[in-house]
Amino acid sequence: MPRARELPDRARVVIIGGGVGGASIAYHLAQLGERDVILVDRNELTSGSTFHSAGLVGQLRGSVSLTRLMMDSVALYRRLDCGWVECGGLRLACSEEREQEVMRQVAWAKTFGLPLELLSAEQAQELFPLMVTDGVRCASYLPTDGYLDPSQLTNALIDGARHGGCQVFTHTRVSEIVVTDGRVRGVRTQWGEVEADIVVNAGGMFAAELGRMAGVRVPVIPFAHEYLVTQPFRERAPDEHLPTLRDPDLLIYFREEGAGLVMGGYERQSAPWALDERLVDRIPADFNGRLLEEDWPRFEEIARNSSRRVPAMEDVKVTRLINGPEAFTPDNEFCLGETDVRGLFVAAGFCAHGLAGAGGIGQVMAEWIVTGEPSLDVWEMDIRRFGRAGSHYSPRYTLARAKEVYETYYDIRYPGHERRAGRPLRTSSAYSWHRQHGAAFGEKSGWERVNWYESNASAGDQSLRPRGWAGMHWSPAIGAEALAARECAALFDESSFAKLEVSGAGAAQLLERLCDNRVDREVGQITYTQMLNRRGGIECDFTVTRVAPETFQIVTGTAFGNHDASWIRRHLPHDGSVRLSDVTSRWACFALWGPKAPEILAPLTSDPLDVGYMRMCELAVGDVPVRALRVTFVGELGWELYCPTEYGAGLWRTLWEAGRAHGLVAGGYRAIDSLRLEKGYRVWAADITPDDTPLQAGLGFCVRDDKSFVGAEALDEPDRRLRCLVLEDPRSVALGNEPVRVGDEVCGRVTTGGYGYTVQRSIAYAYLPAEVPIGEGVEVDVFGRWVGGVVTREPLFDPDGERMRVRL
Repeated sequence: MPRARELPDRARVVIIGGGVGGASIAYHLAQLGERDVILVDRNELTSGSTFHSAGLVGQLRGSVSLTRLMMDSVALYRRLDCGWVECGGLRLACSEEREQEVMRQVAWAKTFGLPLELLSAEQAQELFPLMVTDGVRCASYLPTDGYLDPSQLTNALIDGARHGGCQVFTHTRVSEIVVTDGRVRGVRTQWGEVEADIVVNAGGMFAAELGRMAGVRVPVIPFAHEYLVTQPFRERAPDEHLPTLRDPDLLIYFREEGAGLVMGGYERQSAPWALDERLVDRIPADFNGRLLEEDWPRFEEIARNSSRRVPAMEDVKVTRLINGPEAFTPDNEFCLGETDVRGLFVAAGFCAHGLAGAGGIGQVMAEWIVTGEPSLDVWEMDIRRFGRAGSHYSPRYTLARAKEVYETYYDIRYPGHERRAGRPLRTSSAYSWHRQHGAAFGEKSGWERVNWYESNASAGDQSLRPRGWAGMHWSPAIGAEALAARECAALFDESSFAKLEVSGAGAAQLLERLCDNRVDREVGQITYTQMLNRRGGIECDFTVTRVAPETFQIVTGTAFGNHDASWIRRHLPHDGSVRLSDVTSRWACFALWGPKAPEILAPLTSDPLDVGYMRMCELAVGDVPVRALRVTFVGELGWELYCPTEYGAGLWRTLWEAGRAHGLVAGGYRAIDSLRLEKGYRVWAADITPDDTPLQAGLGFCVRDDKSFVGAEALDEPDRRLRCLVLEDPRSVALGNEPVRVGDEVCGRVTTGGYGYTVQRSIAYAYLPAEVPIGEGVEVDVFGRWVGGVVTREPLFDPDGERMRVRL
């Protein structure tokens, strides 16, 4: 029985969890001068998942922000006395597709200044002599990767936190997170209550249980993850190190352990752990500093594959098979940030790579807590992406997605790749029609969305298939649908777009304070605008329609509704003068765009269609009441037609039947993406992020200098600008993240790219130094080949916007 702890009555910040995540947050809070911090753990430090981590640290990841977190971690580990071993990291490619992935990663690394090298199989073997080269086509090598002992790292971070004033209490179990009026007030433990302004749930695999104490869903699932440790079997000089080795085609990884090896992998038959009959995690109260029983049958595939790459594994003696639970999220990204309970933060769901990112996670979380905002774009890791009451509130759905994530951990993520688990879930009112007409569906935020209709493929041009990865999840139907929107008309189902309603006596005043553009305009006016953070970065990007004197409708991207609603909610006045509602499911939305759109719509309504561009009107279309917004995301004349969801199927059929005689084509989101590239329309979280200002992004026309708004003071003359690039080779299509060089210097990376079927060009967007002029020649590294291009004035199609502004 542990002795009683004398906790303080109050602390500004209470961190729950003494693993590497909680320790890093405590350390970085101390670095920022936050002295009134306590950290509590139910048992000993590292006694959850941290102590049995395999310890590999790889820096290059699939996103800018995640890679930066990993790089920040390595920079910290170099400074700490934590046993960091910078031995380098090898990654093998044993298939043509994996070779292309390596080529792409080598190019991607250039944009960070990471010295990732492309090696032959023989060069890889020189660095890791235990391996054989059978089947290896090439490898990448990053000399700044490495490994470390998780307990040693955690203790080094705790030492730094204590030096900065943080108090640490082990054997202190939180039994309640106190919440009053939607705000955290403190925690209760067996030693008493601690009042707090901020509580951080860094509970690792216990994070979901802790979240439930505050009414917050943290969608993590514990999975049993195994690796083995061999006895010493090789000669090794004290200062000689093997690099870490990953062979994703065989699902395995290695690192040295003295004169032996650590070897593990991600098996195809995963083992979720500690779930009850309702699939809710129920981790035993006494599961502290413990491992699960060895499960050799489940590890058999990994063990067999390991000897294929390292033959010595056939004969080595195994010290122990480590089987420990690790928490995974439904999308394999961290859960970070403030929850819907004000003052309650989460840092969990580390998906077996938390040790690699712990340093960066602690830094960004500490900044978030102290300043109210993270210092870089972490939306893909933000817990708000899962929503307040979305699909991930279902334990079964969360499990299905997390299981797929674990079992495909090493699979290549091609552009257009769609996850399969838990589908279909959210469907449009026209979903049955789409299925009957050959829709190829994608999925976003649980919504089934039409990528294209394969029934349109015969009208497309197969010869336009892009080279390489860009042509893998592709159909000639995409081009046919895009050209139909330009030449005739196309009908798109945009019901998945998130729709928010801001209403009340204070709605106009709030939106004026948050938006950089003027939104307090007459009823029926539509405004394209952004909301900025204090750094001037773009937090939200959407249209705002004033539908009534005290009611505004916001339409934003399918995946961004939760984020945008959370951003607005945190700024709501406390007097109740503004209400915020997510009305996405209330409205179906179908976009009718193209030069023949008026001919199709006019016979269906007795109401006039002479409303101008960026205006709203109410119509009866057939028998359906419709809110018609004359806006476009493809640069063509037409409307977004909103109706109550129960009318949606009827409205789609009415529009389709009326349009058939005019050559109307049903289209999908891949055609929209091609069309919007030709018009230079930006996509949030890709072209524009919280790290980019409107002036850098070419959206200065939205910024009003005759009003005050959040972030205005941070808008300076841009040092870089988002530029449109046209590549010389139309079939070399950039996918995003490719390096861009001017002369011999890499000075940017592609944000988004694709093929423009109207302009017949490969188009890419990239941030380049502001001094790079229009007309400058550039090169883009597309899978290891530098493709020439030119910085081009935008938009490429209909530069004056005449087509969408036609008077009716």
